[in-house]
Amino acid sequence: MSDLYLQAIEQARVYDVAIETPLQIAPKLSGRLHNEVLLKREDMQPVFSFKLRGAYNKIAQLSAAERQRGVICASAGNHAQGVALSSHKLGIEATIVMPRTTPEIKVKAVEHLGGQVILFGDSYSDASAHADALCRQNGMVFIHPYDDPQVIAGQGTIAKEILRQLPASNLDAIFIPIGGGGLIAGMAVWLKTHSPKTKIIGVEPVDSAAMFESIKTNERITLDQVGIFADGVAVKQVGVHTFDLVRRYVDEILLVDTDEICAAIKDIYEDNRSIVEPAGALAVAGLKQYVHNTQARGQVLAAINSGANMNFDRMRHVSERTEMGEGREALFAVSIPERPGSFLDFCRIIGDRNVTEFNYRMSSRSEAHVFVGISIRERTESEAIHHSLESAQLPTLNLQDNELSKLHIRHMVGGHCGLVEDEVLYRFEFPERPGALLEFLTRAHGRWNISLFHYRNHAAAFGRVLAGIEVPPAERPEFEAYLDALGYPYVDESNNEAYRIFLK
Repeated sequence: MSDLYLQAIEQARVYDVAIETPLQIAPKLSGRLHNEVLLKREDMQPVFSFKLRGAYNKIAQLSAAERQRGVICASAGNHAQGVALSSHKLGIEATIVMPRTTPEIKVKAVEHLGGQVILFGDSYSDASAHADALCRQNGMVFIHPYDDPQVIAGQGTIAKEILRQLPASNLDAIFIPIGGGGLIAGMAVWLKTHSPKTKIIGVEPVDSAAMFESIKTNERITLDQVGIFADGVAVKQVGVHTFDLVRRYVDEILLVDTDEICAAIKDIYEDNRSIVEPAGALAVAGLKQYVHNTQARGQVLAAINSGANMNFDRMRHVSERTEMGEGREALFAVSIPERPGSFLDFCRIIGDRNVTEFNYRMSSRSEAHVFVGISIRERTESEAIHHSLESAQLPTLNLQDNELSKLHIRHMVGGHCGLVEDEVLYRFEFPERPGALLEFLTRAHGRWNISLFHYRNHAAAFGRVLAGIEVPPAERPEFEAYLDALGYPYVDESNNEAYRIFLK
């Protein structure tokens, strides 16, 4: 069987539309991991994804009668663009069924390339079932995104390129993202034949681990649901052909979470200033996990940057989760006494560490609950902070691995409080630097009680704080004179309609 695939890869037609992408060293990542890390830049393809290779190889080999019937496919985005571009180049009508969860950037790209888009379902599997039904109804040719020998062969040309660019004897391990399995199946056949010493390691999201679970049970399983953050690999069931090839030729499959994927996106950006999509960063996330787990040193490790079709608005979420994925931000829920000066005492315990987030809303007259983010150098530092807070008799919950807190609670601290009296609301600005928040609280420390406090580090020149302070009306002139003396720009938001509706 492998001989047939090797021949198909050798004869694959991809370069009418695809390019031979570079294999680039990632100098910063290599230095941090103490290994030579190489990135195969499939994000540089005309449709910003490797999927173009398999799609074109399949469509280019259709007969004249098949081309006349038109083609149809189901895809979360990247295969769709490959089919649309390939069909356009060959003058074939293309219908693309995409999940409703597909990022808009991918939908628009397919439409721009001339594909007729139908949005259906919430995952690739839903879209695939609908595309299959339309295919039978209308007699079109189905172009499978991964479970087709010609598609697998087209993706396998990436391995052929890598071994042209790098002597096989030098490549210790290669990390390949897995969705349905077409990419890793094609590459594994070629690599196991021409570079047998190279470890072939697949990488899946922990919430879309269809191949991992199938290999573990030795049969193709269907997931009840899949995570859609890495939408390019959101597959409920892997292919028949791909499962068989992965079972034969792949050495290991690693699972990575959202935080690890986000951290890998940042790593890739810092080395080559490209922004890959979540599925495109899977391989780097797996590579980092592998080095951490095995303590590998001095090896040559390659990762496939498989795609760069990232929705711009998704970058906000990626940025927020990156620090957690790198173990550079610790999150805590801390209970402190409800009295003037307690914030300051709390910040003195934190010391000169950079505070990334500080959220609080008064809930009782005896105790305050604070949500705080703190920059750390490594994960073990969060335990030291936790110990210091507990030693100061401040009950503390470490939220480092608490998904609910990272996704929701950090955005929900606030709301009405019936206990607050004579509250005024102010926005402040102060220099954004480590220790600036502690300095702000030290200088603002006095007789008035803080009833609300919201702060988030946005890596800007100035930090922005929203603070509620209980100030009796007779003391307002004295309070504002005190604020003027602090020297921080401020705006009185006490009459803001949003404050009145949501917080007061």
